Amino acid sequence: MNMARYVMDFERPLVKLESRLGELKKLRAAGQPDIAEEIEYLEKQIKKLHQKIYSSLTPWQKVQVARHPDRPRTSDYVGLIFTDFVEFHGDRLFKDDPAILGGPAFLDHRRVMIVGHQKGKDTKENVARNFGMPHPEGYRKALRLMKLADKFDMPIICFIDTPGAYPGIGAEERGQAVAIAGNLLEMGQFSVPIVAVNIGEGGSGGALALGVADRVFMLANAYYSVISPEGCASILWRDDSKASEAAEALCLTADKLLDFEIIDGIIEEPLGGAHHDPDFTSQGIKKVLIDSLGELGAYPSDKLVEERYRRLRKIGCFREPTP
Repeated sequence: MNMARYVMDFERPLVKLESRLGELKKLRAAGQPDIAEEIEYLEKQIKKLHQKIYSSLTPWQKVQVARHPDRPRTSDYVGLIFTDFVEFHGDRLFKDDPAILGGPAFLDHRRVMIVGHQKGKDTKENVARNFGMPHPEGYRKALRLMKLADKFDMPIICFIDTPGAYPGIGAEERGQAVAIAGNLLEMGQFSVPIVAVNIGEGGSGGALALGVADRVFMLANAYYSVISPEGCASILWRDDSKASEAAEALCLTADKLLDFEIIDGIIEEPLGGAHHDPDFTSQGIKKVLIDSLGELGAYPSDKLVEERYRRLRKIGCFREPTP
């Protein structure tokens, strides 16, 4: 049984044309000149509309693409980019958190440590993985793996994809803020290269806990923000229906963040989003990882830490315009 396709609001005109095209192709008379002509016309219109919609997405539309349920997850990219991945579990303090996926693997012939947020593929798995929102034990597991990487001289690769750290009472009782702060502190001092890639959502401190890196990249339709557009709208306007305005004001898209020098580069996605061609997207990520690790591998450890600190300190600097 085929599952219904997930359709975003701005895709509806395109889906309507595609549905009409599918109906025509099923007709017995599809080969007749008049029907064939209409099919050809619709195919051209669909191609034009596809290009028009996806080449000029608004910030709010990019947020919707970043949240698409079919978008590749960390586990997908691990399977497409790396070999011999072995998943590690548990924080050695409380329990395992499925919202964080991690373990050693090979990037071509280089052994690396992978740590990333992990969302589910369907409702059942999303519930099991808490929709990619880690508890404190998730961040402590991530830190445990990163410390192993530092000990055994393995570069660290982080995949960011979370609406934010889980804000529940239990998470707060077990030290959510302390766990995140600990990651920020420790990641700033590791002597091995760290490369982070935002593959979808980058929500607040929950994302930043895996984002203290020497190089930070984003997929073209990913977003990175201190708060969700809906949360921002509910605070500023007391109306979460103004999420699209909030997304514009937050400057949360990859192009804006590159302009502000918060990230180091944008990885292109296929037209329509990464879920349309995960192989293409994974090859772009792999190239960036290999190039970055090649560059960072030339740095002595003390220089690496110094440059990482300098990179972080310059975020938020601005110049007053001269009169």
